[in-house]
Amino acid sequence: MTKDQTAYKMYIDGRFVDGDSGTRDVINPADGKPFASVPEASADQTRQAIAAARKAQRAWGLKSPLERAGVMKRIAAAIRKNHARLAEIVVREQGKPINEAMGEVGGAAEFFDYFAEFARRIQGEILPSDFAGEQIWIQRVPVGVVGAIIPWNYPSALVSRKVAPALIAGDTIVLKPHEDTPLSALELARIFAEAEVPAGVVNIVTGRGETVGEVLCTEPGVDLITMTGSVPTGKRIMANASRNLTPVSLELGGKAPFIVLEDADIDLAVRSAATSRYMNCGQVCICNERTLVHRSVYDRFVEGFVEFSKSLMVGDPMRTTTDIGPKVSLEELEKVEGVVAEAVSGGARMALVGGRPKTPPVEGGYWLTPTVLTGVTADMPIMTREIFGPVVPIMPFDTFEEAVEITNASRYGLSAYLFTNDLGRVMNAVNDVSFGEIYVNRIGPEALQGYHVGFRESGLGGDDGSHGLESYLRKKTVYVNYSGGATVPLMPYGR
Repeated sequence: MTKDQTAYKMYIDGRFVDGDSGTRDVINPADGKPFASVPEASADQTRQAIAAARKAQRAWGLKSPLERAGVMKRIAAAIRKNHARLAEIVVREQGKPINEAMGEVGGAAEFFDYFAEFARRIQGEILPSDFAGEQIWIQRVPVGVVGAIIPWNYPSALVSRKVAPALIAGDTIVLKPHEDTPLSALELARIFAEAEVPAGVVNIVTGRGETVGEVLCTEPGVDLITMTGSVPTGKRIMANASRNLTPVSLELGGKAPFIVLEDADIDLAVRSAATSRYMNCGQVCICNERTLVHRSVYDRFVEGFVEFSKSLMVGDPMRTTTDIGPKVSLEELEKVEGVVAEAVSGGARMALVGGRPKTPPVEGGYWLTPTVLTGVTADMPIMTREIFGPVVPIMPFDTFEEAVEITNASRYGLSAYLFTNDLGRVMNAVNDVSFGEIYVNRIGPEALQGYHVGFRESGLGGDDGSHGLESYLRKKTVYVNYSGGATVPLMPYGR
């Protein structure tokens, strides 16, 4: 660590502590230089965090939902109070433009406000019994201790997306941020302390996935694992969780199709497709990953898309005029370069040549300018594998049915987009497109009250809304006899 770097500590059992395994530098992707250091937790420290969460859970779960909601509202207010500083942290560690970072931090606060509203909405059921003087209750109770693992692309909002539903449900949580972007989570830990979240209720543990993540997914003291990230990591987590039959909720990769039919508003479709592709430098699981355009409007769409792409400003992410910031890391930059090279060698043509700029906005950063590819076919790797960068393959199709077939021929099934004014084809798409989210004549982000869910290798379980909250609760059935006499049940099924 250099003398001008900021040193952080992780948050376990209400205390800020150093790591037993040393420290790790945090790199600013705009200039490639370290600017902070964070602790590397040991396996034992991760177990300590789980034990702290286990110890705190009963008292937290016994608080009334309104009490828990009050704490959450203090968290939301503190996030808003520190909005600008938290957004700057997002920019410095992750690289997204400041305007997007401000929106992300605003969303982080909204998660706490939204889930606090469930203080009066977590409902059970009362069912009639087979016997007089008896009732059957089905209660929704806390699942217990949550282990949460988040990626690098939304380092602030995804903390809130995991922590907020856990808190209102009465759970405690141990959260591991990504190694490349741990600062937003640690900054939020300061806010949790400021909001007087009881010790052990929220724990932020930084370190390697092979250490911290492995313990979170194999320890019997964890009652739910919720993770957002890549398919290979999700599969590893699921295999590890099977040792203890721990429930998992996994939001994994995406290969979102962006379908433009011949009757669509082409100008709207162009702007929407570009915004969906280039937001956060293309590093979003619901980004437009493959653009499918009806042949009759294909040339017009491509021309408009290329011109719009050229108009975007790739620049210093701290400037409000910047549209596209750097890739998060050199590794991610090189991965996208490999994807483009593979596509071109396979026959794709560059309608817009992108890549590393000759004169980068900031020296040393991980910069890529937009690339638009045509001449692609549905079976090319660039049309089947996740890109996660500012690269857009655009392919023509002839019929709506063909577009749906190409759309569904994917191992992913998270988000899909359809632009048309034909209500009949909208309804056909709703019935036939096998994806967890379908956006019609609009793009994301998803709504708090919706349900962010993927099919196939895009995951299982989901986030947001009342359905996302269900993952953080489990059901308990209680048979209450108040007749004053003994109940002798009949043998079931007449035996």
